[in-house]
Amino acid sequence: MYPAAIVIPMKEELTDNGFQELLTADAVESQLSKKGTTLVMINSVCGCSAGSARPGVLMAVANAATKPDFLTTSFAGFDMDAIKSLREHLLPYPPSSPAIALFKDGKLVHFIERHQIEGRPAQMIANNLIGAFDQHCN
Repeated sequence: MYPAAIVIPMKEELTDNGFQELLTADAVESQLSKKGTTLVMINSVCGCSAGSARPGVLMAVANAATKPDFLTTSFAGFDMDAIKSLREHLLPYPPSSPAIALFKDGKLVHFIERHQIEGRPAQMIANNLIGAFDQHCN
């Protein structure tokens, strides 16, 4: 488990911009049982990937004409029970962090794995998400 002093500023980058934290398995299950679209940013301390994933997600949400109903986040290596529950909903994808998932009525409809984030600029991640929002968040 990562130290809170390292994790908190990375969490706040999202929560200060309207993302609600999913801290427990019950919170994950409750959120994914809701009708509508839920974006889940699986946050991470990985500088090379998370450093572009968080800005990419924020850029997408700020610039998309169509947006998810719910913006949520959970932190890999910190919010252990929530991440374990989320990963069950992400099967058959292997564990990946950072990662970005879009659910519609509790079903996974779009997923960006770490290998699709790593080495890519935030704008590319944002464009990918905006396309998914346009397709699924209407």
